[in-house]
Amino acid sequence: MSKRDYYEVLGVAREVDDKALKSAYRKMAMKYHPDRNPGDDEAEAMFKEANEAYDTLKDPQKRAAYDRYGHAAFENGGGFGGGPQGHDFASAMSDIFDEFFGGGSGRRSSGRERGADLRYNLEISLEEAYEGKSVEIEVPTTVSCEPCSGSGAKKGTQPTTCPTCGGAGRVRAAQGFFTMERACPTCQGRGEIITDPCEKCGGTGRTTKERTLSVNIPSGIEDGTRIRLGGEGEAGLRGGPAGDLYIFLSIRPHEFFQRDGADVFCRVPISMTTAALGGQFEVPSLDGATARVKVPESTQTGKQFRLKGKGMPVMRSSQNGDMYIQVVVETPTKLTKRQRELLTEFEQESSGENHPESTGFFARAKEFLDNLKT
Repeated sequence: MSKRDYYEVLGVAREVDDKALKSAYRKMAMKYHPDRNPGDDEAEAMFKEANEAYDTLKDPQKRAAYDRYGHAAFENGGGFGGGPQGHDFASAMSDIFDEFFGGGSGRRSSGRERGADLRYNLEISLEEAYEGKSVEIEVPTTVSCEPCSGSGAKKGTQPTTCPTCGGAGRVRAAQGFFTMERACPTCQGRGEIITDPCEKCGGTGRTTKERTLSVNIPSGIEDGTRIRLGGEGEAGLRGGPAGDLYIFLSIRPHEFFQRDGADVFCRVPISMTTAALGGQFEVPSLDGATARVKVPESTQTGKQFRLKGKGMPVMRSSQNGDMYIQVVVETPTKLTKRQRELLTEFEQESSGENHPESTGFFARAKEFLDNLKT
């Protein structure tokens, strides 16, 4: 199934500024967060889709690439601005140029082709992103063939000059008044052919192998970060340079916390009596400790408390973001007879001063209806 447009996912226009983009994402994330929609697979999918869209559009370089190429900018190994796809795109354009204009310089290929770039998707927890860690990954890839040292020729032999092009790597053909030049079909432009190929690699100069690599995950790393390991991609053809390995990092949704940059947000339910009379509660923090939050009298749903320095580490800095606690007043359920009597008594003795918001709302609603009737 094709992906939806990222701007459509977040419900914003393509010219949206950073502030409005962030606001739209926050609304989507709060609406579809797994904590608010337990067991709802559709909501979880929407939450992940919104995260993916915001991760791309909040980064100026990723957004520029997406605006120009759409989802294709991140497919087939992904990347932009010199990344894996940029390399493939340049190679494709070079092939088109050769096809129409005969290769320009007329020089033959060395036969040593750069290996392909590889992509590896790595998922970690928010706690691991907080602490940072070293991860070992298993990467199936191609490596230089040991028996032939990557040449493709059987040990003790050497490639020979191509008899069709005489080692030039290109041939010419006359078509009317024009002379067209193209890569030699016998040696594919290399100028050499392997008459006695290596038995292990079949003349390609590389074999398939699974490698174990160690990847350093720095503390405070963000979801969607791309880590480049130079020279750890596929081995080059016939001794050519190896490609690169790109690790695309994703962070699993957390049970308690939602992240926005270096800040984390936590939604905490409190009892009606705690909200009315005041009190305190403790919440866990990512550093493994607990933080105490004091609730003043008459606290309403949506009230936020800021815990400075309790958020995520800021990369390449000694600072941390903040933690924001948003309280939700929970209505009591399964009341006993005595509890019902007490609440009824309270309701009978309460006045507009006890419920200023609801009293004010219904007063304005009555005034509105009265004005309609006149």
